[in-house]
Amino acid sequence: MSRIISYGEAIREATEQEMARDPNVIVMGIGVDDFKAVFGTTGGLLERFGPERVFDTPLSEDAMTGVAIGAGLAGLRPIHVHIRMDFVLLAMNQLVNLAAKTRYMFGGQMSVPIVVRSVIGRSWGQGAQHSQGLHSLFTHIPGLKVFAPSTPYDVKGALIESIRDNNPVMFVEHRMLHYITGDVPEESYTVPFGKARILAEGDDVTIVGISYMAVEAMRARTHLSEAGISAEVIDPVSLSPLDIDTIVESVRRTGRLLVVDSAWTNCGMTAEIVAQVAERLSGAREVRYARMGYAPVPCPTTKNLEDLFYPNSQTIAQTAFTLCRENEPIFAVAHREAAEVSAFKGPF
Repeated sequence: MSRIISYGEAIREATEQEMARDPNVIVMGIGVDDFKAVFGTTGGLLERFGPERVFDTPLSEDAMTGVAIGAGLAGLRPIHVHIRMDFVLLAMNQLVNLAAKTRYMFGGQMSVPIVVRSVIGRSWGQGAQHSQGLHSLFTHIPGLKVFAPSTPYDVKGALIESIRDNNPVMFVEHRMLHYITGDVPEESYTVPFGKARILAEGDDVTIVGISYMAVEAMRARTHLSEAGISAEVIDPVSLSPLDIDTIVESVRRTGRLLVVDSAWTNCGMTAEIVAQVAERLSGAREVRYARMGYAPVPCPTTKNLEDLFYPNSQTIAQTAFTLCRENEPIFAVAHREAAEVSAFKGPF
């Protein structure tokens, strides 16, 4: 049975169902027992499962990631929650040199089944050290899997899939997604790695939106329809492994590809997707490409600069319009701030 719940509630429900199913699943991280419960995603877990399975951690990301890895090696399935991805950088040695390599180095006899949840994205003056989308760093590392779902349905199934997987998983959540609502079944289910989701079909341009940019791409699709342009919107969902086949087949039909990320474009997921599509379709058909993401400067703090720094439905629609009709005047779209951006009050 399905009902409408938020992205954050879907994360909490997935966690609770897996903790009830498997006593080896534990939740650890800064603020998991706080009354705000990390956007509500850990609410009620401490009361139901107790402090041995749900506990706050010190501001020591490197050491606590080591604890999570050790717990995974000992047979537990930790969910390690980071309020911001920026500070996962403090644990890169643990994640890249230990967690990602263990299964390979021991010939599959040992594994590190941990899920590292981390939040990316804009709003409330998060600024240069609290807004970064660094997910492409982790897609570069063999042994790490990376999920970045954009819908409540996918986030529940993807988290359950991640908890059950025997590999370390980087689970990426944009802070603007936590209050987005959608249809989510009550029962437990999984969403597979390596399978993209076509959010809307179209014939004129393929727009790939990563994480929250999938939401903005769907809004851009509405703008484009007013100009008679039919956009196909794809959410990769899984960044590593990446379902490039679904994207390639879409671009083979449309002949135009716009990739939009919640991160910088240089050496990132937009570059990887465009490169793989270009390699696959080289000689098969002519394709026009464009990429969008953060401006090539540190993330700004002030609201006015944030509005210029981050892609939105209007700028996505304008870029897609130019891909389709390069010789026509730029497509004018009235600026309408997304409701979740206006409503967000922080502090996380």
